[in-house]
Amino acid sequence: MTNGEKNDAASVASALKGREVVVGVTGGIAAYKTATLVSRLVQQGAGVTVIMTDAATKFITPLTLQALSGRPVYTGIWQHIESQDPQHISLARRCDLAIVAPCTMDCCARLAHGQTNDVVCLILSAIDRRQTPILLAPSMNEVMWTQPANQRNINQLREDGFEIVGPAQGWQACRAVGPGRMEEPEVLLEAVAAKFIGSSPASSDASKRR
Repeated sequence: MTNGEKNDAASVASALKGREVVVGVTGGIAAYKTATLVSRLVQQGAGVTVIMTDAATKFITPLTLQALSGRPVYTGIWQHIESQDPQHISLARRCDLAIVAPCTMDCCARLAHGQTNDVVCLILSAIDRRQTPILLAPSMNEVMWTQPANQRNINQLREDGFEIVGPAQGWQACRAVGPGRMEEPEVLLEAVAAKFIGSSPASSDASKRR
């Protein structure tokens, strides 16, 4: 590792230490990569809470992500991990950032149209994007990515204050090559850390209280 790489790694670790991050997982094959992202975030000192759609649990088990995050995983809107917070509002309020990886075409559509009938969209709807960043890492087939309906939704999401990370170009599980591949965990980790560079967890908490 070069000195520059060491400095970059130290910068990421410093930015993430003490942060509260919500990681949303939706139903795409790239969900297996999210395990690495969760692990990397925890290793850098972030507190990570994972929320999953039902479809996501078909690709990776909640137990895997619970083991990596060290916390219970939310998998449904009726699941009350915190008995004093049945609507999951406190989770949305205390997080410093949320990221959805993978974010499927269906999830993009739900968020763009304000639907809240799964736990990922429900919790994200309670996050104030004026204070708390929400990153979306799209993952879908190349044709799905370029569909006019999807592009309209992506543009709407950007206008609504969501930040789109990717997608990348490359080999896809459907045996196609093109845009739509979810960015690698290291890229997503850097995107998350970049939102915190130059601020501290204490200053972030203070801004939320105002």
